[in-house]
Amino acid sequence: MKKICATLLVVVVLHFTAFSQNADSTRKELHFSFPQLYAPSALILAGFIANGHSRESIKNEIAEERKEHFPRFKTRLDDYLQFSALAAAYGLDAAGIKSKTDFVNRSVILVKGEILAISTVMVLKKAFHIQRPDGSSYNSFPSGHTTQAFAAATFLSEEYKGTYQWMPYVSYTVASSVGILRVANNRHFISDVLVGAGVGFLSMKVAYWTHQYKWGKRLNRENS
Repeated sequence: MKKICATLLVVVVLHFTAFSQNADSTRKELHFSFPQLYAPSALILAGFIANGHSRESIKNEIAEERKEHFPRFKTRLDDYLQFSALAAAYGLDAAGIKSKTDFVNRSVILVKGEILAISTVMVLKKAFHIQRPDGSSYNSFPSGHTTQAFAAATFLSEEYKGTYQWMPYVSYTVASSVGILRVANNRHFISDVLVGAGVGFLSMKVAYWTHQYKWGKRLNRENS
């Protein structure tokens, strides 16, 4: 059961998010279309389906498997990996590999996406008030680390998928590893991770869909 659920997590996350990113338009301005909702909707729906309270629920079965096979596992790698895509995005730009969007507009999009992701997670954590698997607190659902990781992965993928077609697969693989490590660290249930992934992905997409690309116009006029 553990292997099946873990495999499903990786397949769902990587297939829907990476394929969705590669299927998007490569135009500078990313416009909304309903097919772009398939990936986050699938992740969030899967998370709610897994979020049962019985001992036989998917989230509790995986938590029990983790306690049985990896009771002492602990790492802080997920604390750093959640931001790795942001470091890569600006690092590539600093190295001379230009992103799709100019620095100012790209940064504004990032801030909007981060604000939306963080605020959504905070509201959901307070509304659901679910205890963490390690019993430390009641803010387990959804996973903030996973939300951050997928928001950052979406940002990196959106900015560089036109240059590197493999970028969505790499960025979402790293983001998925953050979610898996949160479960392995006994800090989150699988349901928390799936919903967090969907929220992060969707939040950054909304930031792109709603951006007007006007921030650099005044600067360009002043420099001309």
